[in-house]
Amino acid sequence: MGIQTGRDFLFPKVRSHCDLLSSHFNLISPGHLKDGERLFEAIVSQFVPDNELAIIVICTGNSRRSMLASTMGNIAAAYHGIHELRFYSGGTTPSAFNPRTIRTLQEIGVVIEPTNENAPMGSSGESNPIYIVSWGNLPRMGVNSMASREFSKIYSDPHNPNKSFIALLVCDEADASCPSVRGASQRIPMPFKDPKAFDDSSLENFKYAQCRDEIGQVMLWAVFKAREYLASNKC
Repeated sequence: MGIQTGRDFLFPKVRSHCDLLSSHFNLISPGHLKDGERLFEAIVSQFVPDNELAIIVICTGNSRRSMLASTMGNIAAAYHGIHELRFYSGGTTPSAFNPRTIRTLQEIGVVIEPTNENAPMGSSGESNPIYIVSWGNLPRMGVNSMASREFSKIYSDPHNPNKSFIALLVCDEADASCPSVRGASQRIPMPFKDPKAFDDSSLENFKYAQCRDEIGQVMLWAVFKAREYLASNKC
């Protein structure tokens, strides 16, 4: 079976945060439960043991919600031991990995390190640094499998898979502008409120953490359901 324990390799603070979020699935809104159910069904319908199953999380600027969701998705996959499941991020109008997004992930133990490289600038013209995002340490063939190279990019960037992936659209704007996603096997809208509305306000830190945790709970719940289904069906 293509399922193995991964939570022991998560950074301790990340693992503890997953424990906390997993104890409050009752806080997930009905709309997001419905979206999470669709994600669960998509995962189990495409799951093949020992073959990567890619999910590209898409929002407009690929700076906030898609970055949060791809990271929390990868954390959920590790926490529940589905090593085939891999989340990527992309946008329709790339900008840059927002420092507030970086900060709220670091607060739960995610390690985000600059590479001192820059990806091409988006339409905003701002610098687009490349980071290594790590949620644990599990070496495979000399590479940490619990890390990703992250930067703002269009969802079809060569860094991302180009076929047979699940497209997860986490903002209404991306959902509207991408009625179809080339290469996607399934397309799932899962909108979350943009914390950008609270930038530079007294609620900024709270709203980014709230968005992170709302997304994290849905990811943990959907992947938990997938793990239980795959285990019971001996995939």
